[in-house]
Formats: sequence, structure tokens, C-alpha cells
Amino acid sequence: MSRFFVALLPPQNIQEYANEIKQYFADKYASYSAKKSPPHITLQPPFEWADYSLLSLETSLETFAIQQQSISITFNGFAAFPPRVIYMDVVKSQPLLNLQTDLVTHLQTNLGIIDQVGKTRPFIPHLTVAFRDLTMESFRTAWPEFVQRQFYSECTVTHLTLLLHDGNCWNIKSKFPFLPSGK
Repeated sequence: MSRFFVALLPPQNIQEYANEIKQYFADKYASYSAKKSPPHITLQPPFEWADYSLLSLETSLETFAIQQQSISITFNGFAAFPPRVIYMDVVKSQPLLNLQTDLVTHLQTNLGIIDQVGKTRPFIPHLTVAFRDLTMESFRTAWPEFVQRQFYSECTVTHLTLLLHDGNCWNIKSKFPFLPSGK
């Protein structure tokens, strides 16, 4: 069994900016956990999947993705889940909410993958830059700085990404392109 999750990865320029922020938290607050995955917006939280069935997982994600349009994402500032999480805020849009709901439903219906997190709390799209090992004291110091920090960017995401945990960090396993624009 391996651990996977499904996410949207923003374009390279936004990933670079997010990685700079993650490095800032590592340097200033000794918060390294967010650096253990590429910058992403989680659509399907981590789940266990049998290695021998990886092809069926990838085929199902490919089938789902090719039926979806590329999606516009808007980042607008920073937000938090006190007392430990700071993230780049993603504007909730109906297409994004629909994509997440449709993906979770698809995985549950076709593969029996249950979104345990979604059962207890609503989907709040975000790109985490500090969490887990950010102490409550460091959060109280960092949050006043980040609540004021300006960041705005609009982008288009053209594929789903399957990430695999290697025992230490999350790595890109596969990418699944969305339906090309205009189709």
C-alpha cells in the first residue's frame, strides 16, 4: 500500500513564489513541513491505495480529467486555520467547487476511495505555506505579517496531479490533462 493524494498544481511562477514563502517559514520559524510537497491545492486528501492497482487508479483519473475543462484559479492574499496553518488564499469559484465535488464522487463511485476529511469539514481551497510544525507562538508572530501581505494572481490549471508519498515527502507521480480549451 502507498499513500496518494490528488491536487491541482499552479503554474511554475506561482509555485516558485509559494516555495519562496515556504523557505521563509523554514528559515525564520523552523517550519519545514510545507516544503515536503510541491505547492498545490488538494482536491482529494491523502488515501491508501494498493500498489498492484496503481494502473486502475491512474486510468480512472485520466478518464475523469479528460472530461473536465481547464480551470481558472485566483489567488488573493493569505489566510489561516489558527493556530498552526498559514496559506495562500484561493478564491472559491463554482467551477473549482464543482471540480472537487465531482472528483471526490468519481473516486468514491468508481474506486471506493472515501474522502474522510470531507465528511467532517467543507472544502476550502488553499495552498499551504506553513503548517504542522509551525508552533503556536510562531503562528502568533507570523500571522500579523501575512494577514497584511498582498498577493493576487489569476492562472489557468490544465491538469490534475497524482502525488505519491515516498516515506519522507510527496512527489508527483502522474499528471492527467484536462480537455483542451475550445473542445
